[in-house]
Amino acid sequence: MSKITVAEFQEIAAKQLPFAVNFGFAVTALEPGKAWARAPYHQDFLRPGGTIAGPVLMGLADFALYGAVLSLIGRVELAVTTSLNINFLRRPPPGDVVAEARILKLGKRLAVGEVNLMQDGSDELIAHVTSTYSIPPQAE
Repeated sequence: MSKITVAEFQEIAAKQLPFAVNFGFAVTALEPGKAWARAPYHQDFLRPGGTIAGPVLMGLADFALYGAVLSLIGRVELAVTTSLNINFLRRPPPGDVVAEARILKLGKRLAVGEVNLMQDGSDELIAHVTSTYSIPPQAE
């Protein structure tokens, strides 16, 4: 069972992650070591060429992975991203984007995970993300 509920995560987001709230990001499901999140389409997300901007995709990936980390360690709000690498694979047209995040390895101080980003309703990857989170000592 996840150590944090979707409602608890959304409460944290509302208080601590105002950018995510402004973007409309939402975690839709949590399991131990996994999180699913959504970025509802907004015209402001478009960059020249009519595609979803990279910073929106990176933000959604980071948001989803934060959910996956907290699903394993609980309400440790000071867990932070130490690295994030993204490979853009396809130009996403306007529309909702969904993220599937999972933790690959959880250690005492670091959590390593990956995120697959897809257009809603498609199995084709828009981007693949790997990221590492630092876990503060009091989380042990």
